[in-house]
Amino acid sequence: MRSWSAPNVPRLPGSGPVLRLHDTAAREVRETAPSGEARLYVCGITPYDATHLGHANTYLAFDLVNRVWRDAGHDVHYTQNATDVDDPLLERAEATGTDWRSLGEREIELFRSDMEALRILPPREYVGVTETIGEIAELITRLAERGATYEIDGDVYFSVASAPKFGAVSGYSEETMLELFGERGGDPGREGKRHPLDWLLWRAERPGEPSWESPFGRGRPGWHIECTAIALRNLGSGFDVAGGGSDLIFPHHEMGACEGHVATGEWPFARAYVHAGMVGLDGEKMSKSKGNLVFVSRLRQTTDPMAVRLALLAHHYRADWEWTPDQLAAAEERLARWRAAVARPAGPAGAPVLAAVRERLADDLDAPGALAAIDAWAAEEGDDASAPALVRDVADALLGVAL
Repeated sequence: MRSWSAPNVPRLPGSGPVLRLHDTAAREVRETAPSGEARLYVCGITPYDATHLGHANTYLAFDLVNRVWRDAGHDVHYTQNATDVDDPLLERAEATGTDWRSLGEREIELFRSDMEALRILPPREYVGVTETIGEIAELITRLAERGATYEIDGDVYFSVASAPKFGAVSGYSEETMLELFGERGGDPGREGKRHPLDWLLWRAERPGEPSWESPFGRGRPGWHIECTAIALRNLGSGFDVAGGGSDLIFPHHEMGACEGHVATGEWPFARAYVHAGMVGLDGEKMSKSKGNLVFVSRLRQTTDPMAVRLALLAHHYRADWEWTPDQLAAAEERLARWRAAVARPAGPAGAPVLAAVRERLADDLDAPGALAAIDAWAAEEGDDASAPALVRDVADALLGVAL
């Protein structure tokens, strides 16, 4: 599957410090320590509707990870998936009388254009689940050979009893896991399961649903297994960061980590699990299922995408927050101030701004602190003729804001 176009990223003098990120599995902020190439996997969209601000908030967070790593001197190997066959996509296609393939292709193309407009660095591999059926089937076969699977009426399940590290990512109690599993696409009450938290790896063919050949019969992948297969193929086990929204802590990242562990015998599957907060609207999490969405594509019809990016950067990536229109107005004002400041013939020294932005972003992606450093510079006068160009490059290279 085609990725999207990469923006030009200016080179900054020197190099940035080591990036520290909050690792959900460790329950603390820790240094990332890539050995050579930094490896990043971020879970992608299910393309049955347009990109909303919750999506943008997540992908912007990991765009900062990418930029800070690059500034520190790392090559970055970034992989992302698109879940282009799944229940929500099929249900939307049926409800609207649209071919599921056409719906997925249309929304993926819109997603690409939204990511380009927001200047999100593209993944090296952007992979559809439908492109990975063979690898998924091979991975399920490996799990079966290790005694980790069983069948119910042709559906293949992963047995949680075979996963000694189950619970290590989220740290949740079984009661919480059962509640979230039921809310987030699981089937804890299905008759015949050995344990309510066992999860579906392969869904046997149902009438009217797309299906593919496999060693287990015709069908399609369940959830979780696709990201495990794509990450293993492209990044290998023990990659540096697995990322996504905080709603993926459980079950998605928990279950994917266990699949990787059982399949390879190696732990951890990812060295850090990093999660972005949820964006709310009208008192609830912004989500396609609730329909309370603010779409990026609509915002950028009337607003500079850099203002949208600044509105998101004004919140710490791990925070849950509520979207209100006045935040966009404030971001537009900030963008205008910054552009006016870098258009001046001179300004206060730029080197301290570079140092401050680097230091703030390296400390668990403190984007609000980085914005404040540029705000302070823009509010002052100075006689350094090289500063405006340097600050423009800092905003571009590290924050992704083109001035």
